[in-house]
Amino acid sequence: MTPHMLTRSLDRSATIFLAVVAACGILIPLSNLLLPAGSFLQVPTYLVALWGKYVCYAILALSIDLIWGYCGILSLGHGAFFALGGYAMGMYLMRQIGTRGVYGNPILPDFMVFLNYSKLPWTWYGFDMFWFAALMVLLVPGLLAFCFGWLAFRSRVTGVYLSIITQAMTYALLLAFFRNDFGFGGNNGLTDFKDILGFNVQAEGTRAALFALSCLALIAGFLICRAIVSSKLGKVLIAVRDAESRTRFLGYRVESYKLFVFTVSACMAGVAGALYVPQVGIINPSEFAPGNSIEAVIWVAVGGRGTLVGAALGAVVVNYAKTFFTSGMLAPYWLFMLGALFILVTLLLPKGIVGTFNAWWDQSKEKRSAAAMASAAAEDGVTEPKMAE
Repeated sequence: MTPHMLTRSLDRSATIFLAVVAACGILIPLSNLLLPAGSFLQVPTYLVALWGKYVCYAILALSIDLIWGYCGILSLGHGAFFALGGYAMGMYLMRQIGTRGVYGNPILPDFMVFLNYSKLPWTWYGFDMFWFAALMVLLVPGLLAFCFGWLAFRSRVTGVYLSIITQAMTYALLLAFFRNDFGFGGNNGLTDFKDILGFNVQAEGTRAALFALSCLALIAGFLICRAIVSSKLGKVLIAVRDAESRTRFLGYRVESYKLFVFTVSACMAGVAGALYVPQVGIINPSEFAPGNSIEAVIWVAVGGRGTLVGAALGAVVVNYAKTFFTSGMLAPYWLFMLGALFILVTLLLPKGIVGTFNAWWDQSKEKRSAAAMASAAAEDGVTEPKMAE
């Protein structure tokens, strides 16, 4: 991926989006750390963590928009890749607790001591090293997506059938991770984290750094997606989305293109989950819930499918609304409101917020261009020919 390819793939909206994310990634941590508490411009630490969670959701929405908006693959199981990345990071954080746990065991996490584990399961080997955990954040979701996609796309499973089996996959993982003997904390999951790379997870400086790192990951993910969709590969993906049979007839190996973009998308979701866990402080099997994956699809639909910027914007807008409405008297009705929002957007704004704005802007530009051409023609003394009577 050359710098020329990246700059060529950026339009005005993408540049503005990147500038806003970069500004937030710099100004919000500085405001939190440098300004005195209680100052009007000081961002409290809890808001830094909250907005960091929104940024992680934006990365997840980008990964879904890459496959749904540009390749036509509607995955209702991307929450599984998000959760797997989160568990990989959570296992590293658990190994860093050491003797500071309730039972003081230097090797076994507290829940393993409570469940009478005699030794550390082999699935936990290596997670005491950050580089290994970071590798697993990419490798585990990517490998699962590769194996799943190879079987599904090779069998030419498409449409609603593919959506159903992706949801079945994440539900199967939900049931597996709920089991105490699976070695991942069961229903309680992984929590009580202490350190990350030797820094206190609860410290203001650590939370500010995690927020800045999340913004950097969002920028990197956005650039990768833009480079893909604006290249020749992206043109093939759009062709697969719009006319898969015709694209296959032209000689393209559709399965290979689908498999590549599906695997890249899963790795992005894993990174989002890994950044999400230390900022939230817990990871449990509820992250595998099929409803979470469906909700992520709603973010993309609300923001604008096939726009990338809209996907990230939709994730932030919907989750901010969720935080606002679930803290008051409307909390029991949030799911109904979310469903109504999806229906209204589908009926009234089928292109989403950003997609509708882009369509309106293009029409406005065409009208202004036509008016300018007509004005120029009138100044030159050129008039339209009149119809013969």
